[in-house]
Amino acid sequence: MSFDYYPIFASTHLALGSAACALITALLLDHVLGEPKRWHPLVGFGWLANKTENMMNKFASPLGLRISGLFAWLLLLAPFMAISYVLSQGILGWIIDVLLLYFSVGARSLGLHAKQIEAPLTQGNLAAARHAVGMIVSRDTTQLNATEISTATVESVLENGNDAIFGAIFWFLLLGGTGALMFRLANTLDAMWGYRTPRFQYFGWAAARLDDLLNLIPARLTALSYALCGHTRTAIQCWHSQAHTWYSPNAGPVMAAGAGAMQVKLGGAASYYSQIKQRPVLGLGQSPAPKHILSAIKLVNRSIILWCACIVIATLIRGLYFA
Repeated sequence: MSFDYYPIFASTHLALGSAACALITALLLDHVLGEPKRWHPLVGFGWLANKTENMMNKFASPLGLRISGLFAWLLLLAPFMAISYVLSQGILGWIIDVLLLYFSVGARSLGLHAKQIEAPLTQGNLAAARHAVGMIVSRDTTQLNATEISTATVESVLENGNDAIFGAIFWFLLLGGTGALMFRLANTLDAMWGYRTPRFQYFGWAAARLDDLLNLIPARLTALSYALCGHTRTAIQCWHSQAHTWYSPNAGPVMAAGAGAMQVKLGGAASYYSQIKQRPVLGLGQSPAPKHILSAIKLVNRSIILWCACIVIATLIRGLYFA
């Protein structure tokens, strides 16, 4: 794999076109096939991460735990990145990169999970909706009402639009399949270890901070995409005035812009680990209803189309420039 293959390093319009074709092919594979139902690589990686954490999360001092967590992060990511880089340099490099991006994005899965919540919620089956939303959020869902379930789902869809789609696309465009894989594995470790609980407060520090770093630019591009694909003025206003109040530096812009784009109100009180957490309010207008779950999915899908359109246009412009 040569860096000439990727847009940011491309020397010809053919290189940019190859990357655009690889991106669209991977997204089409995800749209048609979805995530593998058996033997998904991330499932195996999650198992390996649990084993690694159990072995290495044993130091008594905060510093020792932070160093151990950083070493565990490197130990888990470095081999897979090295292997993916070597494979993508071969004769099947383009196909390998397409497959790496396909395994790194989860647009169809995100939509299906959200619809599995919306359907019983619309039918008034709160028990089924609570169970379904509990599969994608970390908060306590056993006592949620319809509005709270809708809010949790919309928040998850908007935030995971970045984590499961646009972040991987950004790093793919920058570093190819290896970049997409790096982002998704790092995001997986943050989802597993990046909690401020007694077990992970120090050990998960590196995973959380490195994920913040990798998301710094993608999150703001995602927020901009939501703004352009929804109520733009409201989205920009909410992003500017509310994003900094959120406890996550990257989720704040994404969710504030997304809530503004949809003109709904997110945040508020939520139960985590038997404790009520008062979260800042993002967005404006009414609280989400079940119909807004489908609206959130549509916002993410429009943003995907926007990203693809921008990349294709950039390819055509570069082609004309070098013609």
